Amino acid sequence: MKKIFLLNTILIFKLFASNNSVDCIILEDEDSIVCKYIHTRVSYDHNISVKWIDPNKNISRQRDMTIPAFHGSIYDYRYIKGRMQGVWTFEVIDNNTSYKTNFKL
Repeated sequence: MKKIFLLNTILIFKLFASNNSVDCIILEDEDSIVCKYIHTRVSYDHNISVKWIDPNKNISRQRDMTIPAFHGSIYDYRYIKGRMQGVWTFEVIDNNTSYKTNFKL
């Protein structure tokens, strides 16, 4: 019984430990778009690239960011005012892997 419990615990930990994801929320009352990248925590600083891609598929902003060791997420935000209407893409490139989400203004 202990072996089954231990095996299940290890499998569940591995499933949740490697889930990298991006998500954005639009806060109209604060005139902001806040995007968050969640990644597996590591024991060293590492660099990512963040891109905001407008509805015309042009890169509106690109930033290189350093995620400090043992941190599990990083945020970026923009103001809504003055942004082009349509479907935007928020993309994070981490270790040559792309993570994307879309949102509509």
